[in-house]
Amino acid sequence: MSLSNDQIGHIARLARIALSDTELEATRAKLDGIFGLIEQMQAVDTTGVEPMSHPQEFPTRLRPDVVTETDRRDAFQKVAPQTEAGLYLVPKVIE
Repeated sequence: MSLSNDQIGHIARLARIALSDTELEATRAKLDGIFGLIEQMQAVDTTGVEPMSHPQEFPTRLRPDVVTETDRRDAFQKVAPQTEAGLYLVPKVIE
């Protein structure tokens, strides 16, 4: 797929980018290269290839699930404007 200079100019206007004639040609060449690469990738037969969540097969490093902080709920609720039965009360904003 190849874009014309008019199409590049239109895209630049939509993006509110001012391009000189030289920049327009350079941008068209770069976009043509990108579209060429996309066409090459779409031509590859990927039948039977399972999708991956990440291109590299690294195991996820997990930390131990250990509590590291003390329970300070009572201290936090003492400074809250309103609480009831361990819950924070807030003004009704949606009716």
